[in-house]
Amino acid sequence: MAHKDAAWHERMYNNRALVPDYAQHFERWRSASAAVRAQRRVHLDVAYGTGVNETLDIFPADQPNAPVVVFIHGGYWRSLDKSEHSFVAEPLLQAGACVVVINYALCPGTSLQPVTVPSIALQCAQALAWVWRHIGAYGGDRDRIRLMGHSAGGHLAAMLLCCDWKRLGKDLPTGLVQQALALSGVYELAPLRHAAFVQADLRLTLADAQACSPTRYAAPKSRVLQALVGGDESYEFIRQTQAIGQAWGRAVVPVCEALPGLNHFSILTQLAEPGSRVQRYAQALAAL
Repeated sequence: MAHKDAAWHERMYNNRALVPDYAQHFERWRSASAAVRAQRRVHLDVAYGTGVNETLDIFPADQPNAPVVVFIHGGYWRSLDKSEHSFVAEPLLQAGACVVVINYALCPGTSLQPVTVPSIALQCAQALAWVWRHIGAYGGDRDRIRLMGHSAGGHLAAMLLCCDWKRLGKDLPTGLVQQALALSGVYELAPLRHAAFVQADLRLTLADAQACSPTRYAAPKSRVLQALVGGDESYEFIRQTQAIGQAWGRAVVPVCEALPGLNHFSILTQLAEPGSRVQRYAQALAAL
């Protein structure tokens, strides 16, 4: 067993170091996203709040009363933007969904407005509450909201399955969201406190790491999380996906799968590949 020192955590969690061509994936995402925004109807930068980065993009479906898929981007809660992820909308639109891609504030924020992982989770919950209240005006069915997230977005999707929606508004249903698909998520945050490259921005306290670890929550009743990870990802990322499956059980996590030949970035790039396993899972989520 390797000694789990700072260098070990760096090897396990620094995905950009593990995937030398990560920048090529980012460029493909940006290019494909620009193309989708040019070709599809879209409402850009719709405000769901008044805070930093509290905006979202809405891609209406071709038909009214469509199911809604809300996508949450990754970037270790400290980088990337919704504009780089518009490309996820295309296969979901093809499956008949209305697609919402949300933004959130990034860690560490500023001295006057610090940003933490718990505050980001709350922002995302507020975004989902806005979607439930307003998506009908864009042709979406608020009673069929699903979640999809990559990396940090996968973590946030899992957290939102555990949300007590009544604490955000008495008008909100307890089952606001019941289905989620997480790609390469992180479900136990404590190890990240030992990964200096990301902890410098996250500033995770032990209390925050515990409060924002989905594996520490009871399995959310009547919810379903499908958890995928790349088979070429680090031991820790594969273990993280296995951990949420073990913590919540097969009834809640019926899919807990490592996809051969995919790394932390290609798993999301595969979403745009017709017929790929990732795209099939995403389109099945959209068409539920």
